[in-house]
Amino acid sequence: MHKTVDVFGISRDIPLNYVIRKSADNILVENLTRDKHLVIFGSSKQGKTSLRKHVIDESDYIVVHCSNKWAVSDINSAILKKAGFELTQSTSKATSGKSKIFAKITAGIFGSSAEGGAEAEREKREEIIKTPLELDPEDVNDIIQALRTIGFNKYIVLEDFHYLSTETQKDFSVALKAYHEESKFCFIIIGVWLEENRLTVYNGDLSGRVISINADKWEADELKEVISLGENLLNIKFSTKFINELISDCYGSVYIVQETCYRCCVKYEINHTVKERITIGTLSEATDLVGEVVGQQTGRFNSFITQFSDGFQSTTLEMFKWILFPILTSSIEDLRKGLRYSEITRILRENHPEKCQLNPGNITQALQSCAALQVKKDLKPIILDYDQTNLRLRVVDSGFLIWLNKQNRDDLLDLAGLPKSG
Repeated sequence: MHKTVDVFGISRDIPLNYVIRKSADNILVENLTRDKHLVIFGSSKQGKTSLRKHVIDESDYIVVHCSNKWAVSDINSAILKKAGFELTQSTSKATSGKSKIFAKITAGIFGSSAEGGAEAEREKREEIIKTPLELDPEDVNDIIQALRTIGFNKYIVLEDFHYLSTETQKDFSVALKAYHEESKFCFIIIGVWLEENRLTVYNGDLSGRVISINADKWEADELKEVISLGENLLNIKFSTKFINELISDCYGSVYIVQETCYRCCVKYEINHTVKERITIGTLSEATDLVGEVVGQQTGRFNSFITQFSDGFQSTTLEMFKWILFPILTSSIEDLRKGLRYSEITRILRENHPEKCQLNPGNITQALQSCAALQVKKDLKPIILDYDQTNLRLRVVDSGFLIWLNKQNRDDLLDLAGLPKSG
C-alpha cells in the first residue's frame, strides 16, 4: 500500500518511482572514487538533488545550501559549521583586513562510542583541539587544516551554487583547485545551468580536476519508465493516449510528468494503491492537466518578465529588457536549443532603437549577467542562463517554455515594454 503523494509529484524525499539513468546515475557512481570534484548541473526540478540522495548515503556527506549574499569566506565558514565546528569572531585580522574566526569543536562530534585504538585516537584529537583554532575563513589552507584536525572524510555538497554571485562563483573556482591539490576533500557542486564546463570557464586550472554530470537529460523511454513504476506501485494504468500526449507536451521535464500524473490520480480520487487495477487518463486530460501545472506559475513568469526587463537600474540602452525580445519572439524549438549569441545580436540590431550602432560589448555584458540579475531580484528558480562556452542563451525552466507556448506573445511584449514583432 502506497500513498499517491509518495509516488507522483514533487516531494522532499526520493520518489518511490525513481528511475536510474545511465547518463546521470551511472556516471556519478563511476566517478565517486576518483578523488575529483563533481558538478551536477541541469534545469530546475530535473532531479539533481534526488540523484545525489539516491546514489550517496546520507552519512557520507554534509550539505551546505548557498546564499546569494555569500562570499568565499561565508562558504568556508558554513562548511566548518556543518562539519561540527562552533564559530566565533576573533579580534585578530587576516591579511585581507577582515576578522579571523575561532573554530571550536562542538560536543559529540567524534561520536559517543569508541573502543581500543579508536578511543585513543579520539582522545588525542580532542586534546589537540581543546584550544579553539584561530582561522582565516578566506584561506583554504586554514579550512583544510581544521577539517584534517577532526579527521573529516565526507563529501562536501554545495547545493544552489547558482545563487552565488558570479564573482563568488569565480573566486570559489580558484579555491576548488587548492582543495584538490592540498587535500583529499571532494566537493559535489549542484547548480541550475546547462553549461557542461561552467567552472572550468571560471578557472581553467580546474580542467581534469572536475567531472560534470548532466542531470537535465531525460529520454522519452526514461520518462515512460517513471510513469510505469508509479502505475505498478498504485496498481493503476494510464491510457496510452494520455502517456503519449504527456511525453509530447512535457518538453523533457520530469517535474511536469510527475505533477501531471499526480493531478490525474487526484482527479480520479486515487489517493493510495487501489485493490483492483483501473485505467485512467485521456488525451485531452493530459493536455489540460499540463496546462494546469504550468498555469499555476503564471504569476511567477509574469513577475520574471517585468522584473527582468527593469534590469539592475535604469539605463539608456535598457539591455535586459531588450534581451527578452528574442526570447519572447523566437520559436519554442529554437529556445529549447538555446539562442546563439550571433542570432541575438542580429535580432537586437534589427529591432533595438540603436540598431547597428549597438555595442557588442553591451550585449555580452548583459547576457553574462542574466543569472546574477535573477538572483538579485530573488527570481527563484532562475529561468534564463547564458552558456559562455557555447555562446547560447538558454531557458533553464521547461515550465516557462510550455507556458510561453500557450501565451499571446504580443501581450508579453507589451508587459515587458517592448514593441510588437514583425
